[in-house]
Amino acid sequence: MNQPVHLPASRKRAKAQPRTNDPERTRADIIEVATHEFSEKGLAGARIDVIAEAMRTSKRMIYYYFGSKEALYVAVLEEAYRRIRSIEAQLHLEDLAPEDALRKLVGFTVDYQLANPDFIRLVMNENIHRGEFLGQSGMIQTLNVPAINAVRQVYERGLKAGVFRSGIDPVDLHMSISALSFFNVSNRHTFSLIFKRDLESPAAIVARRDSIIEMVVRFVRK
Repeated sequence: MNQPVHLPASRKRAKAQPRTNDPERTRADIIEVATHEFSEKGLAGARIDVIAEAMRTSKRMIYYYFGSKEALYVAVLEEAYRRIRSIEAQLHLEDLAPEDALRKLVGFTVDYQLANPDFIRLVMNENIHRGEFLGQSGMIQTLNVPAINAVRQVYERGLKAGVFRSGIDPVDLHMSISALSFFNVSNRHTFSLIFKRDLESPAAIVARRDSIIEMVVRFVRK
């Protein structure tokens, strides 16, 4: 049985006074607090004064760094995608046989999304906006290129080794992996209620993780 990959715990929300002599650190702290606010309340419901209070700073300081509430929201989205792609890049999939690499990539995706529900809620909120604000980002597509490249490289190595079947689009494969991992978090409360299952028990989490990995591998395997 595959065991979940242990991920670093999310940092606690910033509470300290922003370091005005360290702009990058201050921006990062604001984004961290804003991530929780936007993920919980969406763009419309989030309040800059709540973020400022948690940061023990002023709204003016936040506007100084980001210009507007909408610009801060875009920065939060960019950081959410940057973080997952940064960790993905450290998986060293090239050191593994193709099927093992695919299993590791799928397992990571399941684990990361389960451990980062704020990311799921942010994506859900942005889909309500039909991607309007993500479309304003000048870097979001660049940030996500490595994700597709990772899937493509693993898949092409598997084709070459004769273990994966032909005719699979790497973007479609990435979408399927994301969809299974995403639903596992986004719908767990309603699914648990409707079908009377405890999806948050350790045994259920491991079983569902293994099931997702097997579904993807069997879909790709020759």
